[in-house]
Amino acid sequence: MVTLTINNKTIQAEEGASIIDAARKHNIIIPNLCYLEGVNKPEACRICLVEVEGARTLIPSCITKVKDGMKVYTNSERAKKARRIIYELLLSDHPKNCLSCERNQNCEFQKLGAMIQIEDSRFEGEKSKPEIDDSSPSIVRDASKCLLCRRCVIVCNEIQGVGVLNIQNRGFDAVIAPAAELPLNSVNCTNCGQCTLVCPVDAIKEKDSTQTVWDALFDKSKRVVVQTAPAVRAVLGECFAQPAGTLVTGKMASALREMGFDDIFDTNFTADLTIIEEGTEFLNRVKDVLTGKKADLPMITSCSPGWIKFIEHEYPELLGHLSTCKSPHMMLGALAKTFYADKIGVDPKDMFVVSVMPCTAKKFEITRPEMNASGYPDVDAVLTSRELGKMIKDAGVDFLNLSDGKFDDPLGFSTGAADIFGVTGGVMEAALRTVYELVTGRELPFKNLHVTPIVGLERIKEAELKIENPKPEYKFLDGVAVKVAVTSGLAGARFLMEQIRQGKSPYHFIEVMGCPGGCISGGGQPRPVDNNIRQKRLEAIYAEDEGKPIRKSHENPFIVKLYEDFLKEPLGHQSHHLLHTHYTKRGKYNQMMKDSEKKSH
Repeated sequence: MVTLTINNKTIQAEEGASIIDAARKHNIIIPNLCYLEGVNKPEACRICLVEVEGARTLIPSCITKVKDGMKVYTNSERAKKARRIIYELLLSDHPKNCLSCERNQNCEFQKLGAMIQIEDSRFEGEKSKPEIDDSSPSIVRDASKCLLCRRCVIVCNEIQGVGVLNIQNRGFDAVIAPAAELPLNSVNCTNCGQCTLVCPVDAIKEKDSTQTVWDALFDKSKRVVVQTAPAVRAVLGECFAQPAGTLVTGKMASALREMGFDDIFDTNFTADLTIIEEGTEFLNRVKDVLTGKKADLPMITSCSPGWIKFIEHEYPELLGHLSTCKSPHMMLGALAKTFYADKIGVDPKDMFVVSVMPCTAKKFEITRPEMNASGYPDVDAVLTSRELGKMIKDAGVDFLNLSDGKFDDPLGFSTGAADIFGVTGGVMEAALRTVYELVTGRELPFKNLHVTPIVGLERIKEAELKIENPKPEYKFLDGVAVKVAVTSGLAGARFLMEQIRQGKSPYHFIEVMGCPGGCISGGGQPRPVDNNIRQKRLEAIYAEDEGKPIRKSHENPFIVKLYEDFLKEPLGHQSHHLLHTHYTKRGKYNQMMKDSEKKSH
């Protein structure tokens, strides 16, 4: 530890900490813009300049390390004057249409101006060109609003390891874009949307689908079905000023009913269904390998569309390792337009399915031409959690005073195992709860059913589970130590995929979620997101799981009946047609795709 003073207040800080980190831990606020907690600081905006006694110039607090005896002044006349000039220069090249901007009153640049008491800029000059890239079905970039803070560059390159976004050109012509300023849909963007989470303004955001959904709700010829992902119930309250981690499951169901949706279903139902299909697929692959047949191990989960697009671009030769299961919301869309449509006597062409997701990549996923089990798209529109929050307000629904409603049967009942799909490690734990019990006849041997080695926010986690005394039909597993790994964020996925590529992977089963922490911090979730907020959302998801009377997917009575009456068996003909899919070899610039696939995408 080192001792220093900030604004004449003596504090202690860890050696190697930056000035801004030390200040934050002692509740001293240093205005900043490009700073991102826990990652390399780009030193791009210079808003966080401070005066240090003995230093010739003002220094950026985000990259300057503390020293013993250092005397720091964050509010000296010199520091404040420089900060105001820098802000005014940024403001001089920024649109001033705040009232019509989507980020109005939720804009970090706007809040920063209020903090340092700047209302207008004294500087005028040429403006950046208002170039808009809306080529992606998921993400829109507006260069005219970009502050060049480089947050999106840091997230895309260092956190996700994708490297799509970078500074192109120099000086006034500088712009954040893919190489050669190519449109997003032409390069290896995974649509994960982590850039939209960290952008302080409205320069990068999800492509809006709210009007499409309103149009469907107003169309009397359509039966409009809505489903909500596991993570949404733990974050939607934040759109209404509730603390992070507030569960609003019942209020969410009531709000959707008041908005006019005909059927309120839960993606959790098909999360349970995914476990049955995926677990069966895993057992079949392990049996094939142990009996000398060819099968791709480790098997890797397939419910994260950002991850799927990443492997299609970066590791197309390893696509055989993916489970063939569709993601849960695509499964539910397929069932809604076949099983449920037949049950209620509605033509699937007259059914409109809306998914409320934590994820911007889901917007791309529904455009995949293979996702049309009924002859029509499995899902017609995707709303992010942020978009649903806006629509609820637009509808005049008093969200916080709603009574708790319920999802509709038969596609609305779920177990606790489905809830934990929303956090990193949750899909793996849900699978192990079912697979271990099906194989041995015994409950998973972990306290409260939680596989503790894979619980938490670490980038890569692993666990080992030895199978002893299995049922006779699973004798081939006796004595096998099943090794599993879990990662969230695409940089971790790259590490695990390199192991597979080199033939060094020790695992049987791997869970990959495209966003750090899993769906609780998906690209469509309320801002801001940091590890403190992730932890509170994670705890809420586990509380939802622990509060359920049934916590194992194979015990969901509606899933059991679905197989009896409709699907017949896991991995059967009907399941294969409705619930499973195939993948596309793309290459970094989509050069591996066939011409027909390029046109459809």
